[in-house]
Amino acid sequence: MYDIIIVGSGPGGLTAGIYASRSRMKTLMLTSQVNPSLITTTDIVENYPGFPGGISGYELIERFTKQAGMFGLETVEDDVVSLERASRDSKDIWRVKTGKGSYDALAVILATGTGYARLNVPGESEYTGKGVSYCATCDGPFYRDVPVAVVGGGNTAVQEALFLTRFASRVTIIHRRDRLRASRILQERAAAHEKIDFAWNSVVEEILGETLVKAVRISDVEDPSKKRTLEVEGVFVFTGYIPNTAFVRDVVECDESGYVIVDGEMKTSAPGIFACGDCTRKLLRQVITACGDGATAAFAAEQYVQDLKGNAYGAWALS
Repeated sequence: MYDIIIVGSGPGGLTAGIYASRSRMKTLMLTSQVNPSLITTTDIVENYPGFPGGISGYELIERFTKQAGMFGLETVEDDVVSLERASRDSKDIWRVKTGKGSYDALAVILATGTGYARLNVPGESEYTGKGVSYCATCDGPFYRDVPVAVVGGGNTAVQEALFLTRFASRVTIIHRRDRLRASRILQERAAAHEKIDFAWNSVVEEILGETLVKAVRISDVEDPSKKRTLEVEGVFVFTGYIPNTAFVRDVVECDESGYVIVDGEMKTSAPGIFACGDCTRKLLRQVITACGDGATAAFAAEQYVQDLKGNAYGAWALS
């Protein structure tokens, strides 16, 4: 029986783990084998305070994990399949069911993050792992001295395109608009890079190949009859995200895209369930905002647990 169970081990979940464990809450973190935190695949994080030279996403998570462990956070690698209301010792609790068993807690913090959206075009599924990738940091070294395409125009797409220039002979960014959505500094770097060019106002219609990817067919957004084929040996897809919330969409209120709706205290529509980070409906999904969410969710969950135990207290000063 735990005070708090945290589902997910990204920046938000780990920050919640640090705060909850430091407050002497009996806390368990369930880490996913199927959906690891996307930050671990990010080559460089240069806008997190305290690291002026940048830090890899993997190293940042390692530091968070070590710090959480210092305060006694328990961790189990197990994927959650359902969440349901139950009763134990005359208390309303939440039962978290996983592929290996179940765990009980007075409160649950959802920090499940997101996964990469897919294009859903012919050839994408067939060539996933054979030229189609969703992680430049993972697969970039396989594309030395060959042309590749990056699909998308946000921060992730442009960051990954810049990373791929270390290996590929040419990187073409395919974007459905006539300008990028990425931050200005990333736009400037991409525009100035000699290995990067752009296919503006374009969408992918089909990914072509034999045993491996050989080309991508794109069409004009304004005039779909205008088509052309780019000869590339890799297609990296960064067109958006899908929240990893399927198992809770009938438990807590979510928006039309599946993001969990929370208030300013990270409370969901279900008493005792809190959420933080990229799985929630919010304006900005970044490491630093996930961490802030995680701290708030942990403090709110602690207050909820103390109320259930009859140990409610007033204002608490952070130390």
